[in-house]
Amino acid sequence: MARSASERIEVRLRPEQRREVEQASSLLQMTTSDFIREAVTARAEEVLAEEAATLVPPDFFDDLLAALGGPPRPNPALAAAAKRAAEIARR
Repeated sequence: MARSASERIEVRLRPEQRREVEQASSLLQMTTSDFIREAVTARAEEVLAEEAATLVPPDFFDDLLAALGGPPRPNPALAAAAKRAAEIARR
């Protein structure tokens, strides 16, 4: 069973915006509320999906994949930190 909407958000529109929304909803044989609800929800989903994605230039992505797929390279700073940590742990 579908749950009915219970939350309310009010929006102020210019008269020409309201006419467009009403005309579009009528063309789709939807109520104005249903049209607005679907349009707002679709846009919110787009924004959230864009925010969740991390976009990087193609060359950066290629370099990242190559680094992840290749053998590990020695890192002197990390090796020194691991050595210090091992010395501390032995104390």
